[in-house]
Amino acid sequence: MIADIPQGSLTQKKPYAITRGKVIFDFSLMYCDTPSKLLQSELFTMIITGFIQRIETKQSKVFTFLTENVPLRRRESLTKYMTDLFRLLASHTAAEIVIMNSQYYDVLSDKEYLLEFIEELYSYWRRFERFMYIEAPKRSHYTKQSIHHAQFIKLHVELKTIVLETYRHVRENLMGGNPRVYRQLPAGVNMGILIEKIDWKYPEGLSFVKDVPFIRLAVMESPLILYPKMNKRKGAFKEIFDLKEDMLLLFPEQWMCYPAKIGTLTAFIFFHRDFISQGLSLCNLFEIADYEDIEDKSPDIMLFVGLKNIDVSGETVFYEDAKTGILIGMIRYAEDIDYFGYFKKMPLTLHNIVMLERGRLPLHGAMTSLTVKSGVNAGVVIVGDSGAGKSETLEALRTLADEHIRDLKFVFDDMGSLNFDADNGISGYGTEIGAFVRLDDLQPGYAYAEMDRSIFMNPDKTNARLIIPITTYYDITRGYKVDIVLYANNYEQVDETHPVIEFFDSPQKALAVFRDGARYAKGTTDEKGIVNTYFANPFGAPQRREAHEEIAIRYFNKMFDLGIKVGQIRTRLGVEGFGQEGPRAAAMALFDVIKGLNRP
Repeated sequence: MIADIPQGSLTQKKPYAITRGKVIFDFSLMYCDTPSKLLQSELFTMIITGFIQRIETKQSKVFTFLTENVPLRRRESLTKYMTDLFRLLASHTAAEIVIMNSQYYDVLSDKEYLLEFIEELYSYWRRFERFMYIEAPKRSHYTKQSIHHAQFIKLHVELKTIVLETYRHVRENLMGGNPRVYRQLPAGVNMGILIEKIDWKYPEGLSFVKDVPFIRLAVMESPLILYPKMNKRKGAFKEIFDLKEDMLLLFPEQWMCYPAKIGTLTAFIFFHRDFISQGLSLCNLFEIADYEDIEDKSPDIMLFVGLKNIDVSGETVFYEDAKTGILIGMIRYAEDIDYFGYFKKMPLTLHNIVMLERGRLPLHGAMTSLTVKSGVNAGVVIVGDSGAGKSETLEALRTLADEHIRDLKFVFDDMGSLNFDADNGISGYGTEIGAFVRLDDLQPGYAYAEMDRSIFMNPDKTNARLIIPITTYYDITRGYKVDIVLYANNYEQVDETHPVIEFFDSPQKALAVFRDGARYAKGTTDEKGIVNTYFANPFGAPQRREAHEEIAIRYFNKMFDLGIKVGQIRTRLGVEGFGQEGPRAAAMALFDVIKGLNRP
């Protein structure tokens, strides 16, 4: 564990914060382009101070060595003494330093202890989740120009280079030689962002959010490995009908906004800096909204993560503003919500409510449009709650693509909607460009094959997760014809009376299974065993059940009128020993069904 260090706020006076194992700083106000400037920076002083406090608490051998070999008059300011020594080592050898200043003779007498100090300090820095930002002048349109994007990316690379250069110079000058192996570690920051304050139309009474900056560009050092406090989501998203102004009080300098395109909707996702690692991980899940979607516009959805003034039961609630129609989600500041599922599921819940209000049928599931090698094309929707096997079955399809598939497009991986199209058919639309999937349920080796663009979360724990881009914004919004709709049954074994894929002969039978929403909970939430969720969708459907029921009946009747095949697919993801084999068998059965459609 990394202890918090005395911190400031994200202001001009203190352009950095060190909090909850994270380092966040304004690089424009702490710019370093040489080892000397880096070692003189206020942030370096805070890092080395925290590290010395850590080894003092542990009473490590390195700390004992320092206290015994640092001159008595310098022991009270050990941070400054070591900083001064590092500045000398950045440009001089240990032998040269001793000649210049004899006070360093004792501490340089045993280089192995000092080398251990350097290596542990370097690791201490790298164990933080590290984020830098640069804020553009308001209304400058700075972040719209590609030349500035290129400059920002260059700064991101230069910071990594200068940290590595400083570490290597200090180490090599201490030891008097070069190492035989150089490791290009991610020594700078995990992510860098360009932020900008943009004028937009906020709801009445919420003027204090106008100064929260928007994220306009993100640069990620892949693979990114994060360790949030929690590894599962719990509770339900409840609607409240009275929004008090003080519920949304916040200090803009401690907040940022990720402007997300969720399908065709625009969502402003505000988050407290303590949850920055989760907030910035959204870049692998939702497209960043264009400047034109923000300036002088109102969003469809607003979400606040990390509020400290909510006085309601439950930590996750939402409110519909009657005047603007904006849905406002609120998540209380708590260690329990330090999990990416809250950042993903709350905005999708609000998306689904908007879809119902527009006459669409939201679905908790996955969809792909694929063409097998015989030329037959099909749009396949698999509906299921968390851990039902919907994404895993489509992932199995992807791994079999070379052998069976000519073309494969992912439309949605977790949440989408159906709409009647211009040809009187039904088309599917997505919400996300990425997927948030369990590592255990992926095909062996897949996560490592894709790690160069992935975000890993708690890879050493139960319900370890991967966030990875899987499709484009164009593909999730263009609309794909639906030919097959299946419910993901993850708990029943396959036998002669229970085939892998079973189709219903009436909309009433289909609706009964979808309404029942049965699945075996795999521990991805706080549920266990066989559970039932209305339409396998706790995200909007129960909150607007009456409207959902009416729309669902209309769509299911239309599916049967159009000859769309509706049934259930037994993924067996919840059956012991079938975590890999079940989705693969389901994918193969699905291929057989598609090839039997007998049409292009």
